[in-house]
Amino acid sequence: MSTLEQASASPMPNGITDPNFRPLPGRVGNLTVPQQHALQTLKNQLLDEGHFVEERMDDPMLLRFLRARKFDVPKAKAMLLAAEQWRLDMKIDDIVQNFDFAEKKEVDQYYPQYYHKMDKDGRPVYIERLGKLNVPALYGITTKERLLQRLILEYERFLTDRLPACSAAVGHPVETVCTILDLKGVSLSSFYQVRDYVNEASKIGQDRYPECMGKFYIINAPWGFSAVWSLIKPWLDEVTVSKIEILGSSYQQKLLQDIRAEDLPADLGGKCKCAGGCSLSDAGPWNPDEKTGNGVA
Repeated sequence: MSTLEQASASPMPNGITDPNFRPLPGRVGNLTVPQQHALQTLKNQLLDEGHFVEERMDDPMLLRFLRARKFDVPKAKAMLLAAEQWRLDMKIDDIVQNFDFAEKKEVDQYYPQYYHKMDKDGRPVYIERLGKLNVPALYGITTKERLLQRLILEYERFLTDRLPACSAAVGHPVETVCTILDLKGVSLSSFYQVRDYVNEASKIGQDRYPECMGKFYIINAPWGFSAVWSLIKPWLDEVTVSKIEILGSSYQQKLLQDIRAEDLPADLGGKCKCAGGCSLSDAGPWNPDEKTGNGVA
């Protein structure tokens, strides 16, 4: 193995209290010499060209874009600059500061999408109940544009609030999410009606917030799911597809291997019963004052 291929003595990130933590390859604390060089090159170019945003472009963020482009600096830089232009076009700062999704409780009845506690590795768990989707009712109380704005706001909060809180709770950096997509009762016709939103949402995740997916479980996959999957799969890159595990109705044991029973909602096979419902509780270390369920009915 050449010197350039060997792992370098890159410093570990700050704030680690978990003695067993070992960063995954390509993360701060586990970079090869070429990867460190790519990171510094990207940072220097952004600084020299006036594109560097200090409060947002820390090393973990730059490394997400580098990993998404296999540490090809020109490609990672192009991806990052495109994301920055998108932020301006979409007025992301205004969304973060001013967007109010007042219809959240109503939307929850027809398209539940929510973060709820952590998995055993400290990832925030994101749950989406596509099987409860009622498109006519949904678009009677909100719009695709507002759903996308909400999605963007949640991505921003994921990076600025949820990940730091989870990292502090488990004693090591947490950079990814554990997603559960529940297809129980899914209607193919309903999916067709909302596919434009799902397509745009997928592109936002992959192109603007890359390398945030840790685990992805599709549960209650119904007979005929291959038709829906054939529509979704082309929207996803190979790395994303490789992280997706498709499960049928006997999914509980697999989820409970990765998520503690007291952290998994009862209607997904766990024991958590948050006051007011798990889907509206926003329970997690990012929200320590929120009253949450403890498995007691």
